[in-house]
Amino acid sequence: MFNDNERTMQKPIPTSFGPRTTATEALGGQDLTGKVAIVTGGYSGLGLEVTKVLVKAGAKVIVPVRTPEKARVAAQSIPGVELVSLDLMVPESIDVFAQRFLNSNRPLDILINAAAIMATPLTRDSHGNESQFSTNHLGHFRLTARLWPALKKAEQARIVSVTSRIGKLHHIDLEDLNFEKKDYEKWMAYARSKVANSLFSVEMDKRGKAHGVRAFTVHPGTIITDLARSLSDEELRTMGALNEKGERALPYFNDEFKTIEEGAATIVWCAVNRQLDGMGGIYCENNDIAEVVAEDSNPFEAGVYQRTIDPDLAEKLWRLSEKLIDLEFTI
Repeated sequence: MFNDNERTMQKPIPTSFGPRTTATEALGGQDLTGKVAIVTGGYSGLGLEVTKVLVKAGAKVIVPVRTPEKARVAAQSIPGVELVSLDLMVPESIDVFAQRFLNSNRPLDILINAAAIMATPLTRDSHGNESQFSTNHLGHFRLTARLWPALKKAEQARIVSVTSRIGKLHHIDLEDLNFEKKDYEKWMAYARSKVANSLFSVEMDKRGKAHGVRAFTVHPGTIITDLARSLSDEELRTMGALNEKGERALPYFNDEFKTIEEGAATIVWCAVNRQLDGMGGIYCENNDIAEVVAEDSNPFEAGVYQRTIDPDLAEKLWRLSEKLIDLEFTI
């Protein structure tokens, strides 16, 4: 890759962590007192674990919520978490959330774009955008744009977008992002949205680094969380994620299959660990920078494809995203 600074190249670096590292360990013992973070999806699954770890380290964490009662229950054991209404598929909701934060005059040190929907039936937002692309990418694109003044104010902010290795299975089609020309396929739609998350980080970092804002992409691993709520038991059984008792659970753990604490680790590492100071625009997994691998390699093994972090494609997607949400993301 691909960036001006050799330190940000897409190649592994020596770390003391690995696939079994937990989010608490990935924190690197930092005191985050005085830091402010927003964690979308921060009341469920990986996002909830990230929220817990950041709060315990002293950060003030704001969690956007689409289902308030679920969020209140999840946050009961986390002191000081700020829950604020937000629906990533509704532009007006994003704008209100962001303006409320900007009105507080706080800098935003950490923005973690972790909320997502997966493999859902075809639905569209009010502008006709397919729901997975709308939620997973366009909603976060708009949210980041609206929060830009606070990110810039922090001077050394980090933006972390959560992707998925499934992005290796499909190319992103900039000519038909919303399945208006071809038949909808739910896994293809999910994969495209996850590639978009990665490409967003590449272009975001290119534009933001002059202001001290760096962006990262994280593949957390395969973890059974509420993200799989749209999948049937039969689908999970086929994937090996339904045990003999009919419970939704992984049969074992390895470099890819992880616990929630392990799955949240690379997110936390990218968000706060000092090992990544001066870096950005990179795709990470297993608490390290992922290696670029050939596209004829096994898509279910570690590594990132070049097309997933292609700077030209990232710039094109950025411009198209601005058009789709009718908002110029000016930096």
